[in-house]
Amino acid sequence: MARVPIKLELLSDYAHYYAQHSPDVEAVVTGTARCTYKDLANRVDTSARALLAAGVRKGDRVAVLSVPHNDFFVIFLAAGSIGAIYVGLNPRHTLSELQYVIADAEPAILLSRLQVGDRDYRGELAELGRTAGSNLQIVALGDDEAGSPYPMLDEFLESGVKTSRRSLRDRCDSVRGSDPTLIVYTSGSTGRPKGAVISHYALIKCNRSQHRYWNASPIRMLNFLPINHIGCVGDIACFCLVGGGTIVFLEKFDVADSLRLLQDENVTIWAGVPTTLQMCVQDPAFGSFDLSSVQLIFWSGAAASRDLVEALRGITANLSTSYGTTETVGSVTFTDPYSGTDALAGTIGKPVRGYEVDIDGAASRAGDDRQTGELLVRGDFIMDRYWRRPDATSHAIDKDGWLHTGDLAERLPDGSYRLIGRLKEMFKSGGYNVYPREVEIALESHPSVALAAVVSVPDDLYQEVGVAFVESRVPHAVNPAELEEHCRKRIANYKVPKLIVVVDSLPRLPIGKIDKEALRKSADRLRRLRLMESS
Repeated sequence: MARVPIKLELLSDYAHYYAQHSPDVEAVVTGTARCTYKDLANRVDTSARALLAAGVRKGDRVAVLSVPHNDFFVIFLAAGSIGAIYVGLNPRHTLSELQYVIADAEPAILLSRLQVGDRDYRGELAELGRTAGSNLQIVALGDDEAGSPYPMLDEFLESGVKTSRRSLRDRCDSVRGSDPTLIVYTSGSTGRPKGAVISHYALIKCNRSQHRYWNASPIRMLNFLPINHIGCVGDIACFCLVGGGTIVFLEKFDVADSLRLLQDENVTIWAGVPTTLQMCVQDPAFGSFDLSSVQLIFWSGAAASRDLVEALRGITANLSTSYGTTETVGSVTFTDPYSGTDALAGTIGKPVRGYEVDIDGAASRAGDDRQTGELLVRGDFIMDRYWRRPDATSHAIDKDGWLHTGDLAERLPDGSYRLIGRLKEMFKSGGYNVYPREVEIALESHPSVALAAVVSVPDDLYQEVGVAFVESRVPHAVNPAELEEHCRKRIANYKVPKLIVVVDSLPRLPIGKIDKEALRKSADRLRRLRLMESS
């Protein structure tokens, strides 16, 4: 186990702690912009004074629309230091998606990029302002741009001189670790997004726990995840902060840029979802990069194939995978250091010492050493609640304090867990339960299959049937009939997809996960087309 960092009350306390103990260590890097811990602590205080001058009160929400960048992290820490709550907005979201979060969170202030790539946000910001009313202040992030209808960041920060250092200290002293510091809106694949409310304490405890499993010396991590995601803010940014390490931000995921930064910035911990890791190792130029600085590679969010695990083992034998959700705040299970391929590709590891993880609560405590059911988590580190959604909160966290993750898992005799899929992704075909992940594993065991994703569609005879979308390693290297026969040798007949579609690439969400909602829509279109052809 690695050294566990010091326990402090607020996340911003870590910026000030390391400003005293390692002031010249780089805290955050974006391109040529480099910020030491001494710089970070000063910038956090400057931003906090500006927020106070803007009238931000304890409990107010502070929204940021930006790519991964030093600016967002400074604002996140500054807001938390004065008791405000940070809300990240994804630049890739549509105007209606942004309007929903703004209307639900009701931030007091929005700090936003005016342009990301080819998308200009001036008109959309004006619409967001009209939607929110006169109470929403807007500040422009980025370089000074002529004609900006909003005050620029530098101008906003200068206004902080109106706030005395004593006033800042008094406000910071009133904030406790139990206070909320972050709202993360879930993807909303089964309905409108819900905002998970997360405290300083939860983020600090989870990241101190993660340091028991993931560490390197020095800590330097690449972070390209969207700033509205727990993986970006918690698992990477806060992980580095709590451990006094360096966050290397990449504003948009790109294989070549990722590999270049891993090499040039001497990244020691390479983290991602399996999709982004696979895209990197499969790139033709992968072997030309010097990745000798990498001491640990870990992934979460999905299962890695055996081939990917073996490819990563060529960089370092220190590989790890874990399981966590937005609502658990951090990972709650981990594979042991230097685990074998079976554990890394087939399990999510074992629970953290001191965390309660169970299968269907009382049923598994009755003595069954191998059981399948919903994964439950309990502890003082999970989210506080869903923002303004008491009914959804009570549905997610039962009266005994168990968080119902909605994930199906199997507890194995050695105490490790195998993830099967989402509870709501499970479907019944002819009265039998079908777990998509089990079918995906069967498909991915074919040597020509890179990735597989299974969704269900309605069926007049069987109620529901599976549709599989398969990404081939080599174009035209595999056909559906061959894959169907491959499946029949490995899984029960009722689990075999009724339709297998080979595609050039599977659709991805911004964080790199497979976009199953898009696949459901594609599957439904295919179903309707086949019905029309047969009528």
